[in-house]
Amino acid sequence: MKAKSTQKQQSLGEVRVIAGLWRGRKLPVLNAEGLRPTTDRVKETLFNWLMSDIADNRCLDCFAGSGSLGIEALSRQAQAVVFLEKFTNAAAQLKKNLEKLKTEKGVVFNVDTLQFLAKPNQDKPFDVVFIDPPFHHQLVPKVLALLAQNHWLSEQAILYVETEKDHPPLVLPEGWQMIKEKSAGMVTSRLIQLTPLKSE
Repeated sequence: MKAKSTQKQQSLGEVRVIAGLWRGRKLPVLNAEGLRPTTDRVKETLFNWLMSDIADNRCLDCFAGSGSLGIEALSRQAQAVVFLEKFTNAAAQLKKNLEKLKTEKGVVFNVDTLQFLAKPNQDKPFDVVFIDPPFHHQLVPKVLALLAQNHWLSEQAILYVETEKDHPPLVLPEGWQMIKEKSAGMVTSRLIQLTPLKSE
């Protein structure tokens, strides 16, 4: 049974692109329960970390929500961004925003992220992955496992993970390393990089 739409779910907030082609552009986003766009402060930290890793690379925005992270990557000349968003209204708004930006480099899938990643990747792998799931659902370990198992990642991919501050420590697959970690308020941001395993 479909939940009734509330006035709160249909009202619009906005996110701001902080740099690149669309610097300063404000885009409408749904004020839906559980939709928590990354703050400008956290986003600025993240893209300072990724300064030389976005241009001409393929990005995957898991649990895209407002699409704030993937759109920021497109603004900074990412080759392409795939957005995964389970909620139909949020996915529809994200598609409208990409149309408004007149870009064909972003593709939105209205799909559950875990179900999408559970299938083996049939396309080019991703160089940068944004993982910013709803808090307190322990989704990050499942996403990391699926990304590793199903060939979604390029050899030296970088993953950004945003969690609640009290999230349990992450257990990383062999050959992955934490290269950045920072907490701001109730949020912890982490950057993880894959390092090619040395052959014997």
